[in-house]
Amino acid sequence: MKEVEKKVREIIERVKNQGDKALLFYTKKYDGLLLKPAELRVKKGEIERAFNKVGLNFIKLIKRVKENVEKFHFREYKQITKKSQQFSQGTLKGIRFLELWRPIEKVGVYVPGGKYAYPSSVLMTIVPAKVAGVPRIAMVSPPGKLSSEVLVAARICGVEEIYKVGGAQAIAAFAYGTETIPKVDKIVGPGNVYVTTAKRLLFGDVGIDILAGPSEILIIADGNANPDYIVSDLLAQAEHGGGAIACLITTSKRIKDVVEKKVKGKGIYLMRVRSIKEATRLANGFAPEHLEILTKRPERILPEIKNAGEIFLGEWSPVAMGDYYAGPSHVLPTGGTARFSSGLSVKDFLKRMVVVECSKRRLRSSARDIISFAEVEGLEAHAESVKIRLGRM
Repeated sequence: MKEVEKKVREIIERVKNQGDKALLFYTKKYDGLLLKPAELRVKKGEIERAFNKVGLNFIKLIKRVKENVEKFHFREYKQITKKSQQFSQGTLKGIRFLELWRPIEKVGVYVPGGKYAYPSSVLMTIVPAKVAGVPRIAMVSPPGKLSSEVLVAARICGVEEIYKVGGAQAIAAFAYGTETIPKVDKIVGPGNVYVTTAKRLLFGDVGIDILAGPSEILIIADGNANPDYIVSDLLAQAEHGGGAIACLITTSKRIKDVVEKKVKGKGIYLMRVRSIKEATRLANGFAPEHLEILTKRPERILPEIKNAGEIFLGEWSPVAMGDYYAGPSHVLPTGGTARFSSGLSVKDFLKRMVVVECSKRRLRSSARDIISFAEVEGLEAHAESVKIRLGRM
């Protein structure tokens, strides 16, 4: 990891100082492509050709899934902002409060390339930002691996500002801006270890969502579970590669034995415990990205679950439903960070501001306490800001 951080720091510094020149240098070095500055941004003609290439069925699919994701996040947005339209009385008479929610102005979305294309990541990052009202959304993805499906998904989601840049250099470009890529206020989206390291190092200069690591699934199962479903879901998670973690915790010896025969040699972890209570305790300690509960009455276990990125209840709720279709963003905390963080949501694209309005009478009645507190902390100017008003009351 020290070697990775050293390389990423070098990339960041070079992009910060050299802008597009550095982007082109790293694009040649890591992607094997010799681009000109004008070729960094995807042109409208390229997007049009992508639509012709993917076909009508894919276009319809993206629109259906986009609608699902929008519905979920619109509901979320309304719940967040429903009380922010008018002043509310505070705990003290004479003080009124108003919560203002404002969208972040400029957001950069990273869509990974590599072995697979990820149009789903386009939907799961851009749609919540759009619902939140973000006025400018830019997207980056590694050149040479920027698929037609990803381009079409971005356009359907309303994004045309797309750049052919990947890796830590793309994150640095978003953080500091270059001649071609304007800087943003926040960066979201999963990536490899270099992308994640760059986000960590640049936090403060730019906002970030979460530091995503290898994907994870943990399944809690009792003797009522279907072992074929368990095997399928474990293998689906292992398919991600890159250190993906797939784990089963079960109270059933039969389930463990059947699953073990079918996943042997796949790097999947199996554990038998005495009780579901012990299984939930272990699950909470692991804080998995995806938690499947395959028990007779899975809803009864929910009150005991404290840490998980997303929970899938019952045998008809595979992780794939959440990855592609249900609605909530599939950008989720990994590596145990579900202990203190949540999956990507509309909230990640909104800023909350509290408006405080105090009446003359309330300031007078509260003045002594405010002045005393300020004097205890040795902040005389704070005390004076109240005292000066008392003479005019």
